[in-house]
Amino acid sequence: MTTSTHTMCILADMSFQPTPASSPNPDDLLILLAVARTGRFTTAAESLGLNHTTVSRRIAALERALDGRVLSRTVGGWELTELGKRAFNAAENVESAVAILNGPTDRPHQLSGVVRMSATDGFSAYIAAPAIAALQRTHPALRVEIVTVTRRALQHRSGLDIEVVVGEPQAHRAEAFRLGYYLLGMYASRDYLAEKGTPTTVAELTTHPLVYFVDSMLLVDDLDAPRRLVPSMRASLSSTNVFVHVEATRAGAGIGFLPCFMGDRHADLVRLLPDQFHERLQYWMVLRQDSLHQPAVAAVVAALRAQTSAFSQSLLGVASAP
Repeated sequence: MTTSTHTMCILADMSFQPTPASSPNPDDLLILLAVARTGRFTTAAESLGLNHTTVSRRIAALERALDGRVLSRTVGGWELTELGKRAFNAAENVESAVAILNGPTDRPHQLSGVVRMSATDGFSAYIAAPAIAALQRTHPALRVEIVTVTRRALQHRSGLDIEVVVGEPQAHRAEAFRLGYYLLGMYASRDYLAEKGTPTTVAELTTHPLVYFVDSMLLVDDLDAPRRLVPSMRASLSSTNVFVHVEATRAGAGIGFLPCFMGDRHADLVRLLPDQFHERLQYWMVLRQDSLHQPAVAAVVAALRAQTSAFSQSLLGVASAP
């Protein structure tokens, strides 16, 4: 949220008066926006410079104005009701209007505002980050927030404009399209191979420990290849973060099943048995149906697609896809 929005929320709180029924206070809508994006009153309060009690009171005022509940409590926090989703869309319009007012007046065609997206660790670092940095050189008032996570596409994506996931999503009330392919391969460090020997067959490979995702926390079926390809490999060091996989493999914790565009960056890593292990996966992008109508979101989407296309050779690694 912009500084001016933050100030507006504080000033409105100092002079808070109940609004007439069916006429919600715009500041209350912005507070709903913060709660929906974080899922928690306390986190939203911290981001706005308010306290938990104030946020709770302002949400209650919004519900009185709209004559209905906008949030429902779940195990993971607060989620929007159907009425809340409509109010959330209105709140985004308020936020966009504030961003336009605070945008550069000398260059009216510049993009501004905040685009929020989630993507896997590797995609965020090697595709999203450079694509967005290049876009911001032309549009410095544009802000992008990236949540790094490896999961299926969300069924309720309030607060997110863009999701990048692995594997074709089953997304409802959303637009989805394939961005491209990437390869996974088996890697080991040169020091590890010097000490433990280089496996030349699948049978020899399975005697080594595996560095990969935490099996019980893996939420993406397409990433379950080791269980199918080498079910007898025992886990060594597991993590939900692919950068940990890379560094653990480089440190000699075992043989890592890594994205080739990450493993091939390191001269101290050797790709093993590329003919047997070249698992090809897909990156998909999921968008809220209204997102592409927002110029800032459309620009980020175009930048991500162009960067993915330019990065395609690295994504597919040295070995040819089957």
